[in-house]
Amino acid sequence: MDMIGSDSIAIIPTSSVYIRNRDVEFPFRPDSDFFYLTAYPEPEAVAVLIPDRADGEYILFCRDSDEEMETWHGRRAGLNGALEIYGADDAFPIEDMDDIVPGLIEGHDRIFYNMGHDQNFDHRVLGWVNQIRDKVRTGVVAPDEFISLNHFLHDMRLYKSRHEIKLMRQAAKISAGAHKRVMTYCKPGLHEYQLEAELVHEFMMHGAYAAAYPSIVGSGANGCILHYTENRDQIDEDDLLLIDAGSEYHGYASDITRTFPANGKFSTAQRQAYELVLKAQLAAIEQVQPGNHWNDPHDTAVRVLTEGMVELGILKGDIDELIKDQVYTKYFMHRTGHWIGMDVHDVGDYKVDNEWRMLEPGMVLTIEPGLYMPAGTKGLPKKWWNIGIRIEDDVLVTKNGYDVLSKDAPKTIDEIEALMKHAA
Repeated sequence: MDMIGSDSIAIIPTSSVYIRNRDVEFPFRPDSDFFYLTAYPEPEAVAVLIPDRADGEYILFCRDSDEEMETWHGRRAGLNGALEIYGADDAFPIEDMDDIVPGLIEGHDRIFYNMGHDQNFDHRVLGWVNQIRDKVRTGVVAPDEFISLNHFLHDMRLYKSRHEIKLMRQAAKISAGAHKRVMTYCKPGLHEYQLEAELVHEFMMHGAYAAAYPSIVGSGANGCILHYTENRDQIDEDDLLLIDAGSEYHGYASDITRTFPANGKFSTAQRQAYELVLKAQLAAIEQVQPGNHWNDPHDTAVRVLTEGMVELGILKGDIDELIKDQVYTKYFMHRTGHWIGMDVHDVGDYKVDNEWRMLEPGMVLTIEPGLYMPAGTKGLPKKWWNIGIRIEDDVLVTKNGYDVLSKDAPKTIDEIEALMKHAA
């Protein structure tokens, strides 16, 4: 409220409820910006921030208590809960919003509202403003400017508090346990969806009620598809398994990828490629230091991977030229990481004034280099075919360096083989 100014008002709605099929709804999740500000978990809610009132005022429009509806669909916080549990200064039934909000907007020069996210709500906000504009001859001040909250809010979300880091650490711990569980459960002949079931079971058994994103369980050739989510194929003896899966814990995501052999033992080619990706990942993580730039880990990973691919005979040529011409993108075609927080691909600018952003304490990012070598790739020796490898961790920028939040998930060849051998 300090940042948006006393001549402004902010309106932040939560997510809408979406129909899955007929009268069945998708599981509801609050809008991340709304949830960040309010912690209010229920649907049909709108937060209004009014800076020019004493000490600033936070009003929550939400569902009122309703004994009959709660019998059918579960408990509600109600208006009292909005005040006592979620800290609103005042609360009104969501049904009364059209009668009340125009009066709150009146007299303010600008509205902070993210136009374009929800077309139906956009029309509603415009309707409120037009009601006020119709009364300007009576001396009423109508807002003449809409401004997105993203600039302020997303920069706030980029820097995690101690409480947020605690939640993210727990999300990563739960997810690491799920990856270990899958490594011990996996054997040739199972289907990918059976491994996904183990992931979900581990998430929920430890209080993470949902995955942070659709889990990727790619065996063999499927590991070379970056966003493979069908998870339906049978796992063969000689397959590598690429599993990209993370839980969401109290609204905060984790994002971990591990790659391991279905039979518990890396082949020579699999071992060579894996060691290269791991070397690139460890070098990139070392670049996660306060004062370094966002792109430093990526540049480091690219160089290590390119040098290694030349050494292994996957690429040929001068290393600097290969990097300059981005020849490496034939086998490593994505960035080395992204911000992570309430959203798995979290908010926050990667560049400021057209320069890569400087890493600062409290930021959390993923480090995830990979190599993807589908069968039949022109010029690629057959021994590398269908080797898809990605190793991904969630890394916190600290005052003196970094902290790998997902360090409990095994990733050295010796750790993985020992774990799978013990399980067998």
